[in-house]
Amino acid sequence: MSSLLANSRLSAGTARVPPALPSVPASVEAQARRRPRALALSGPGRRLTFEELDAHAEAFAAELTRAGAGRDVPIAIALSSPLERVVAFLAVWKAGAAYLPLDPGTPRDRLAFILRDCGAPLLVAEDEAPWRELGPRVLPFRLDREMPRPAPSRRTDGDLSRLAYVIYTSGSTGRPKGVEIEHGSLANLSAWHRRAFSVGPADRTSGLANPAFDAAVWEIWPSLASGASLHFPDETVRRDPAALRDWLVAERLTVAFAPTPLAERLLALEWTGDVALRFLLTGGDVLHRRPAAGLPFRLVNNYGPTEGTVVATSGFVAPAAAGESALPSIGKAIDGVETFVLDEEGSRATDGEPGELCLGGAGLARGYVGGPVRHSGGFATHPFREGERMYRTGDRVRRRADGRFEFLGRLDGQLKVRGFRVEPAEVEAALETHADVRSSLAAARTEDDGEVRLVAYVVPEPGRRPEDLRAHLRSRVPEYMVPAAFVMLEEFPLTPHGKIDRDALPPPPRETPAAAAGRPPASPVEARVAAIAAGLLRLDRIGMEENFFALGGHSLLGTQLIARIRDAFGIDLSLRTVFEAPTAARLSAEVERLVRRRIEEMTEDEAARLAGERA
Repeated sequence: MSSLLANSRLSAGTARVPPALPSVPASVEAQARRRPRALALSGPGRRLTFEELDAHAEAFAAELTRAGAGRDVPIAIALSSPLERVVAFLAVWKAGAAYLPLDPGTPRDRLAFILRDCGAPLLVAEDEAPWRELGPRVLPFRLDREMPRPAPSRRTDGDLSRLAYVIYTSGSTGRPKGVEIEHGSLANLSAWHRRAFSVGPADRTSGLANPAFDAAVWEIWPSLASGASLHFPDETVRRDPAALRDWLVAERLTVAFAPTPLAERLLALEWTGDVALRFLLTGGDVLHRRPAAGLPFRLVNNYGPTEGTVVATSGFVAPAAAGESALPSIGKAIDGVETFVLDEEGSRATDGEPGELCLGGAGLARGYVGGPVRHSGGFATHPFREGERMYRTGDRVRRRADGRFEFLGRLDGQLKVRGFRVEPAEVEAALETHADVRSSLAAARTEDDGEVRLVAYVVPEPGRRPEDLRAHLRSRVPEYMVPAAFVMLEEFPLTPHGKIDRDALPPPPRETPAAAAGRPPASPVEARVAAIAAGLLRLDRIGMEENFFALGGHSLLGTQLIARIRDAFGIDLSLRTVFEAPTAARLSAEVERLVRRRIEEMTEDEAARLAGERA
């Protein structure tokens, strides 16, 4: 084990944590003892009780321990099944280690960097083969249909200074950086959540967030620690607002989280019937919409950097009063978290004075993987408490007289796109590995519909025309970091002082001539698919060979495209299919293939019934 610890290269430090809080894994284990038959996890095709969750985690923890897992050792988890992920996370804790959640769809180069950077000695995946070349030893893991044999129950160490998890975020140096969170900070988040939203065994909560996004931490652990059941939808439901609303109602969920852009779309829908939802939690981006009066649930806006353990401030959002135009606030500090605003001189700002939001207290991360030698970040000595630390968020805020914070934007160039933190430097560094790109600039543009889209401005090498920039980036960065549009410039516009004049950068074209003038549809299927895609992109029409993403599409619109094709043709597509077949022509070919297969697999009665419905 000592060699594994030496490999992990994790930094030292600790957060100020209330000593009486139980750890989250201890709370989950307590639920398994008190309510073994109660539902813990529900997902597509599978359910687990608390007893089953604990038993499966116990069995896998023994295997992890034999493989060398131990205190503060990061164990990478790259499982596609949400239920298997939660079991593996808990097993890592039972083995005394920390988990590193990975999205299996992340580009290989980025995954390889993350695994090298944190020194993870073990990687848990469904199968060994796809991961064998990335470095760590691979432990295959799949949930067996039968309960594992009873094992001596171990009680998780209640030491709150242990490392709980590591999550990688976009880095300003052009490389992602890992944030280390201890059990004490997670316990503080869980205790606040359970108190603030009165979460208990009768509650049914949602799991929608990407596993590599820290909101998933917030979805999973406060719910299970309180004895609530956690429910995961299938991929076709996850980001389609209407389908998601229907799922939330049908599953009688009581507390749900949705990233800001998705939450705004949910707020715009009609909610009728017997709705059990009490709270819709949101965060990750600027909230532009207030709830309409009469919604059956309360909307809660939340704010927090990964370095502050998901949530630092939170507040209920009331319906807009007559004539009110101000954006919703980001609320007040949650339990155990200290907030204060520093002005440009580093002094405490007065109420109403804008400045940088700083955090202290129990929510602070231990630090970054590699420590301050490689990542200074925003951690600094606390200006008002001797011997303590603070985190400078880089966010500009103003504290109102009622104590709530107004978010005013970033002090630096960091962007938020669909809830994900994006460092422009990382996008630009990946772009400039293309042989035909001389320089680049990534920027966010807010469209008329309030959607924030990432745009890349590219200056090519003289006489060159860069090709396949989107494909080039997809092999290097996650999908949320791939710009929706690319704008080619001969040179960047400059201010009189010689800096890039961002205000003079041209807006990306919403409709290119090729979008309207490309090859027209050649069949009824192509016509229907093209019309659906054009409607989502707010275009009159599109050419059959035009790339959906090049015309302004993104993953959220991609899921809506899938839902509308499903309604039109009665088939199920995956979001990966849209990424792999992003033109109307290629997507139509896949639709026709699936429709033919569906017909071939039909019984005579089903075919006759379908013919009757179409007639």
